[in-house]
Amino acid sequence: MAEIPADRRKLRACLLCSLIKAQASFKRDGCDNCEEVLRFKGTTDRMLECTSANYDGVIAMMRPDASWVARWQRVDKFTRGMYAIRVAGRLPEGIQDMLADRGIKYSARDGSARD
Repeated sequence: MAEIPADRRKLRACLLCSLIKAQASFKRDGCDNCEEVLRFKGTTDRMLECTSANYDGVIAMMRPDASWVARWQRVDKFTRGMYAIRVAGRLPEGIQDMLADRGIKYSARDGSARD
């Protein structure tokens, strides 16, 4: 389970899954859902490319597998935690290409793409 941020300063949201964590936590631990593919643990530049401080709305997801909100937000397969409703920004082209090569469909979480 992702830790619930105690301090609202320096929070960021993952551009792939929209998980919200403290910037220091993303750098130290990576993304609880996406670290296997994004690999930004311990790398400040990569972490800043793959996360955004600009997001709207917050959902506290305790049981993603049983939540219609989680399905609607496409986070029902992810870990429990805090998720942004919309995240401004896009993953860099190189990372999008790498995801496509691995068969992972990337949809920006900024509200521009609808399923």
